[in-house]
Amino acid sequence: MNTSKSSLTGIILEYDSGIVPPPYSHVFRLALDWGKDNLEVKLDLHYTEREELSEQEILDEGFTLNDDYSYHGKLNSVWIHPIQDLFATTRWTNKDIDEGGITVTPIEKGKDEGVKIPANQEEWQLMAQDLIQAIYETVKKELPLTVHYRLVENDLTTDCSLTVHFSNREVIFEKAGKSRTIHWEYAIQLMKVVFTPDYHYELAKEEPGKKRGAYIDCGDGFWHELGKGVVNIDPSFDAVTKIRSGFQTLIEG
Repeated sequence: MNTSKSSLTGIILEYDSGIVPPPYSHVFRLALDWGKDNLEVKLDLHYTEREELSEQEILDEGFTLNDDYSYHGKLNSVWIHPIQDLFATTRWTNKDIDEGGITVTPIEKGKDEGVKIPANQEEWQLMAQDLIQAIYETVKKELPLTVHYRLVENDLTTDCSLTVHFSNREVIFEKAGKSRTIHWEYAIQLMKVVFTPDYHYELAKEEPGKKRGAYIDCGDGFWHELGKGVVNIDPSFDAVTKIRSGFQTLIEG
């Protein structure tokens, strides 16, 4: 089977978290259809094996007692090309995914072309996560992610923010009351780096610092100082410096 990007009219993504323990373990089926010029989506997400846990154990991990979710409706068609592009560059494998993973079923002109296993598992899992987040924002289940950043240099304080709208794949950078659209991939890579280091909440403040340094609020209202309250986990990857340089590029741009 050699489904081309141009003949693809939809895909079905099915995911099983595999050996991940509850309450995190889950499965989902995400069907996408753009055969009629718009993007129709159907999501069924179910958390598994929670009967093994007490209600308090589930709540203590930050979940609710009913995290399953279903949706059938439209999504912004801006997502179609990224899906098609990922499909076109994907290599497939015969390797099983008994310990968890994602499968892709291409739909060509309404016809199911059979289940395929992508070799680039992480890329497809991230795409699926982005699409689910887009659904959550579209139905107002969750708000767009906004990260605030403050840089204090001598007597100059620069405040800025980056808001990621998954619903329409748009990222807005705001500084000094002015906003501009940022390249999606740049922003997503920066967001990955932002959530890479270790955040020490016992050192966090409810207000940004005023002394020389860089401060970040990852959207939960708590401010952390880079290099003190935010520290690298992996000594071979300097995430803290990458956060600084990533926002510096935006500030100077």
